[in-house]
Amino acid sequence: MFNELTDKLDGIFKKLKGKGKLTEDNIKESLREVRRALLEADVNFKIVKNFINEIQERAIGQEVMKSLEPGHQVIKIVREQLVNLMGETNIRINLPTNRKNKIMLVGLQGSGKTTACAKLASFFRKKGNKPLLVACDVYRPAAIHQLETLGKQLNLPVVSKYQEKDVLKIADQALRQADTEFHDLLIFDTAGRLHIDEIMMKEVNNLKNLVKPDYIFFVADAMTGQDAVNVAKEFHNVLNFDAIILTKMDGDARGGAALSIKAITGKPVAYIGTGEKINDLEEFHADRMASRILGMGDILSLIEKAEESFDKQKAEEMAKRMRKNQFNFMDFLDQIQQIKKMGPLDQLMGMIPGMNNKALKDVTFEDKELKHIEAIIFSMTHHERNNPSLLNGSRRKRIADGSGTSIQEVNRFLKQFEQMKKMMKNFSGKKMPKGMSLPF
Repeated sequence: MFNELTDKLDGIFKKLKGKGKLTEDNIKESLREVRRALLEADVNFKIVKNFINEIQERAIGQEVMKSLEPGHQVIKIVREQLVNLMGETNIRINLPTNRKNKIMLVGLQGSGKTTACAKLASFFRKKGNKPLLVACDVYRPAAIHQLETLGKQLNLPVVSKYQEKDVLKIADQALRQADTEFHDLLIFDTAGRLHIDEIMMKEVNNLKNLVKPDYIFFVADAMTGQDAVNVAKEFHNVLNFDAIILTKMDGDARGGAALSIKAITGKPVAYIGTGEKINDLEEFHADRMASRILGMGDILSLIEKAEESFDKQKAEEMAKRMRKNQFNFMDFLDQIQQIKKMGPLDQLMGMIPGMNNKALKDVTFEDKELKHIEAIIFSMTHHERNNPSLLNGSRRKRIADGSGTSIQEVNRFLKQFEQMKKMMKNFSGKKMPKGMSLPF
């Protein structure tokens, strides 16, 4: 989502770092460009104005002007202000397993509430909770069916009544069912509208009074930019929700909502949806997001994803092979299968310090392409798989014929192999925090 903003800021700060000595005019000129980049990213105008003023006040101070590396100091200040803008204190939701926890999701229709319910259920089940999904959206066609389908995928029960239009009765049944089946977490999917209306607000308020939720999450579609921020403000005025879930953060949008919503509502972002799969939900960390936006990577999130997805023994063997420069085609095949479990490659790239958004732009590992790659590798001799440098023109033609692919596809695969090898070296060469390491 922030790729365009990251590229613009990267260009601005490269010019700034290239100057051995900064003047007040240098800083003001750079900040004008930052201001323009933020406005183009659909960040609220008032927020941008305050943000730039605060940075300028600090950046023109003596600590920067007399610094040995003033450009780096300005970037440090920008990062600190980004963290402050998105929320210095990260909200952490802990749900004890010895009591009945209740979460309500609210927001407009199309914001992704129903999917977010399933993602939250999956997230907290991994932490030891026993979730129960409650279908209280009785208006949107197929909303109940969608939640039931997601419940089946997770093998979780869903409380739903197709003929019942009274959401309070549905909620009451869910509360009783949770007691008899010993569920310690109820997640209520509420109805949305295409716009805010009095009837919707009255219904969710009545539900809130009955359920007495521990947490109310406002679900906002990050793709809608400032519209999401304005809707969040109106919901907060009525419901006083606890935190925000930003969905569709993997989309090709400008990202202004993520940067503005905390400052406008005063409520923190708790989770972000990073993809369409049930497990594509992450806790939000403002400091990590600020680093990603500025192209500094996010090693901690990368480590967490890797530790969830990678086979530890395989990872240790792979690391040894990388150190001995023995990375071959079978290693490559195994590696991309492992990395696919971690999520889209472009998202992972943004977590690696120093890797820009254009790196590995040609590398995609869709299921269909993966089958072609397998066919290409299995058409090689054992000797060729272990010695990539052997693949001259005639060998490539033989491999293309044997795998049912073209020479162009074989050449593209070899290019991907070299790019992956380069990326793996970048991974293995990064200095990790004490006591932590990347498992590949």
